[in-house]
Amino acid sequence: MTIFNRVILAILLWATLGAGTTLASIVQPLVNTDWVANNLDNKKVVLIDLRNKIDEGSYETYLDGHIPSSIHSDYLKDGWRVGRDDVVGLLPTETQFEALARKLGVSQDSHVVLIPAGVSSTDFGSSARAYWTFKVFGHENVSILNGGYAAWLAAHPELIERGAPVSPAPGNFVARFQPQGYIAADEVAQLVGKTDTATLLDGRNEAQYYGEAKHPKAAQPGRIPGAQLLFQEIAYDVDNNQLKSVGELQALYADVRLDQPVISYCNTGHWAATNWFVLSEILGRKDVKLYDGSMVEWTADADNPLEIGKSNLQKIKGFFKSVLG
Repeated sequence: MTIFNRVILAILLWATLGAGTTLASIVQPLVNTDWVANNLDNKKVVLIDLRNKIDEGSYETYLDGHIPSSIHSDYLKDGWRVGRDDVVGLLPTETQFEALARKLGVSQDSHVVLIPAGVSSTDFGSSARAYWTFKVFGHENVSILNGGYAAWLAAHPELIERGAPVSPAPGNFVARFQPQGYIAADEVAQLVGKTDTATLLDGRNEAQYYGEAKHPKAAQPGRIPGAQLLFQEIAYDVDNNQLKSVGELQALYADVRLDQPVISYCNTGHWAATNWFVLSEILGRKDVKLYDGSMVEWTADADNPLEIGKSNLQKIKGFFKSVLG
């Protein structure tokens, strides 16, 4: 490409994006603190602070300090996930989510940036699940602040806002369900026992996967038969409280088959959201679905099969791993 052509391309991009945005506004699944700092005055950017009980945060914590222009929404209390028929953690309806997004000032042309606390992998799951929800309801312009509020505080201690913000004007976001990333319990049931049809990816820890422990809301311990274990925390840099690099994630997720779709699940579709986010949004796989009801919904139906303990294949793999070091 000649210099002349590059200049013309830059001008066309500027005209397309508009004077109120920058080239940095091209939406990426993860943004850093510098990107947010450069877009604090961008009216198209909606910053949503999700701090909640998971990260020992709350609205009061938000009032004590937050990113300027960000609006608070408690991930556990405000309807990002809902309960139905004694099953927690389910996807809200179109109407429910549209009302939530509009209340937060989200419009059709908004670039939403979700802000976790930045304290743990489980905390990151809050933003991953909220991100997935936006995608399921048709909003493509959404990102997560990598490192969350903790990263912002470390990078920009001089840019901390305190007290209650001005309530945003209601947005005009319209929720339209997109089935690509969603799967229901009855569809999951059709995949059990068909190992060449889809990969069931369990994002829980080993104790829960092998049935030695369970979520308080799950009726029984165990896993969906045939599921592969991939604890979501492996994607997270615990020391720096942010997602690991693309290269590290490619290596860590290399054992997830590429020749069939993936169904990501956990207990309530929270941890599973991180595995979904890594595979779908960071590694670019568009054949990944999230089962929101996960083990709490799965075990609520006594007819659904469960697997407990290690299979013979897993025992053999474990033996050779111990021998080979």
